[in-house]
Amino acid sequence: MGLSVAHFLLKEGARVTLVDRDPEGDKTSFGNAGGIAVTEVIPASVPGLLLKVPGWLLDPLGPLALRPAYAPRLIPWFWRFSQAGRPAEVARIATALASINRRVYEDLLPLLAENGLSAELHQQGALTVYESEAAYAKDASQWQLKRAHGVEVVPLSGAEVRDMEPALAATISRGVFTPQWSHINDPKVLVDKLRQALQARGLNIVTGQVHDVLPTVGATAVSVQLEGARSLSADQAVIACGAWSAILAARVGDKVLLESERGYNTTLAQPGVKLTREVIFAERHFVATPLSCGLRIGGAAEFGGLEAKANFKRSEALARLAARYLPKLHTEGGRFWAGHRPATPDSLPVIGPSARNPNVIYAFGHGHLGLTQGATTGRLVNDLVHGKPLPIDIAPFAITRFN
Repeated sequence: MGLSVAHFLLKEGARVTLVDRDPEGDKTSFGNAGGIAVTEVIPASVPGLLLKVPGWLLDPLGPLALRPAYAPRLIPWFWRFSQAGRPAEVARIATALASINRRVYEDLLPLLAENGLSAELHQQGALTVYESEAAYAKDASQWQLKRAHGVEVVPLSGAEVRDMEPALAATISRGVFTPQWSHINDPKVLVDKLRQALQARGLNIVTGQVHDVLPTVGATAVSVQLEGARSLSADQAVIACGAWSAILAARVGDKVLLESERGYNTTLAQPGVKLTREVIFAERHFVATPLSCGLRIGGAAEFGGLEAKANFKRSEALARLAARYLPKLHTEGGRFWAGHRPATPDSLPVIGPSARNPNVIYAFGHGHLGLTQGATTGRLVNDLVHGKPLPIDIAPFAITRFN
């Protein structure tokens, strides 16, 4: 997110400094599933979802885990999450998400081209697959809502699914092809190459951890306080710290409901099977993406805060689960990874100025869609900084919705 913002600001002629405690390190961008998921406009909370939660928590291969000691801190977040699942809210949120997603390629393709990264993108669409007819029928209303927002939806039989991806098991009975979806070669490679390209264009990177962002009086508008008694002065500051953003927002004076939804994956360098596009396993809520570094099996949502140690049994479980649907999959030798997704209860990112300090702009909370929405968020932040007309209405993304 920070690099995308920097790209558009540099293009406009701004002098940009990016502060990161480990600029080349292992962030969420390092190990995500690699999908440009422009079709994903439905919020995580939908009618009937909460009834499934107890079963998911009891299933060792289920898509949801909760650290019991952390549960009391989640009560306000989950209360707001439950409210986001009301039909009228689902419709409102879907409209807001679609407003970003429908212009993703308009912003992403030039960003890639201008930084020599066009070859990193594969526009092959995605497959969502189902074992049971009942599960497919139950999702019909969600597919219809996606169609209403311009998502291309191609229903498929089980045989048609296997014609597209022969590695899939015979137990797959139905599928949906979404041609607008795409994926990248490798998230780590993309981020490294983008960082290097932006540095060549003048991006200044400072290694450090931000402690506070304060208003100033005089020639500059904000003072960015780093640990170790260092500081930077700027006209404006953009807070794009993913799941850690709420800490800085609180110091600025803004309230936000933001939690770490930790995701896990396993990357198999020699998987023994071949996929040509990302495959989403609808009933089990995980994905498989063919990357240049191997087949990445990703998914799971674990709520336990930012400090809890990763439980890589979740990564092992994903590999075992994938073998049910990819019968010839070699699960040995997988590389495990976990990362913190910045999750808001309404599935909408926080984009826009601080209510307390107009010289602070927020760009975080994209959940599963950070890679997808990064370029468009970068354009929106740049337009805010330079007082340009915005291409979409950002009112639904305001931080004041948490007041």
